[in-house]
Amino acid sequence: MSAPAASFATADTVDVIDDLVGLRPGGHLDELRRRRPIAREQTQRAHDLLFGPAVGDQVSRHHRLAVAVFVAALHHADAVTDHYARLLGEVAPDLVESVLTEAGRAASAGPWGSYREPDLAEESEPGTAYAAGPDIRDRFGDRLAAGLEHAHLVVFHPRDCRPEALAALVRAGWSQAGIVTLSQAVAFLSYQIRLVHGLRQLATEGA
Repeated sequence: MSAPAASFATADTVDVIDDLVGLRPGGHLDELRRRRPIAREQTQRAHDLLFGPAVGDQVSRHHRLAVAVFVAALHHADAVTDHYARLLGEVAPDLVESVLTEAGRAASAGPWGSYREPDLAEESEPGTAYAAGPDIRDRFGDRLAAGLEHAHLVVFHPRDCRPEALAALVRAGWSQAGIVTLSQAVAFLSYQIRLVHGLRQLATEGA
């Protein structure tokens, strides 16, 4: 995954996955993760590059973190939501409650969307699209509102992520590089949330 440039080291950073799962050093799950050191290191590095303080200038850090809180809350991933809400609270505390409220408004099931392939058309499941509320749009601008709308589309309407959806981001002021970064962030969050959930299940089952 291509990521924005950063110059900070992560050697002393707490491993976010370990922290969210509550892994015990020396325990079975800790040993299991240490068998894949490259995957473990790259997962932490991706988190730091996408959401750390040395992010690039195409997307502000508070916008990245706002999207992270929103996406995690849409997945009902409480520990992950709390993690990003804490980080967002450090840089833009006025955003936290508004983003959580928007996630509550945007809650859905899915996946929805229309298949473009004629043979699959009957399996299409149209669902209501999310539109950012006035609190987000008026207080924090069209750019963040469009980012949240696109993140919701990716989470619940992946089949509807078409050129016109990207055009809406461009109209709201997103650059091409910014759109790529936004997409990377949502994709990473989906992976991170599922990894945390899977490890927590293993911990619960006493694996």
